[in-house]
Amino acid sequence: MSPADSLPLPPSPPGGHLPVRLRINGTTTTVEVEPRVVLLDLLRERMDLTGTKKGCDHGQCGACTVLVDGQRMNSCLLLAVSVEDCEITTIEGLPQLDDDGTGLHPLQRAFIDCDALQCGYCTPGQICSAAGLLNEHPPANAHEVRERMSGNLCRCGAYPQIVEAVSRVVLQRKPSGVAP
Repeated sequence: MSPADSLPLPPSPPGGHLPVRLRINGTTTTVEVEPRVVLLDLLRERMDLTGTKKGCDHGQCGACTVLVDGQRMNSCLLLAVSVEDCEITTIEGLPQLDDDGTGLHPLQRAFIDCDALQCGYCTPGQICSAAGLLNEHPPANAHEVRERMSGNLCRCGAYPQIVEAVSRVVLQRKPSGVAP
């Protein structure tokens, strides 16, 4: 028996669930969750937001990438209780009207235009990760885009098209305060 085996477990909350206030895609809601529930499972199973995909369930593939307060995160590694009062954006919450009025985010439009998907399973995570790049120090070139997107795997091998699509959007943006 190890010393850890003799430590008492922390008390369970009444009923085994905790109320958690979440802001998902601009809507605030309170849900009761077990403290061990990860954000990915909450989104898919309780919130019916199935655009976020379960790939490896170990934070290695990026299929579950969402934005938490604008930063890209692997939702399979985040306990739902740890993101209380954070702004969570999934692929379903990303669209905004682009220039042609389709209701697609510019990254979604670029993925379509560049044929940056094959099976499409990794695409929501790829797009959310790329959207996170828009909130970071902008990459200088396509090589840097490829490097910074390396946490998102595409098992179909559409990397050249993915880098092209992301580069089209990310590299054309001007830093804050700079006129177009």
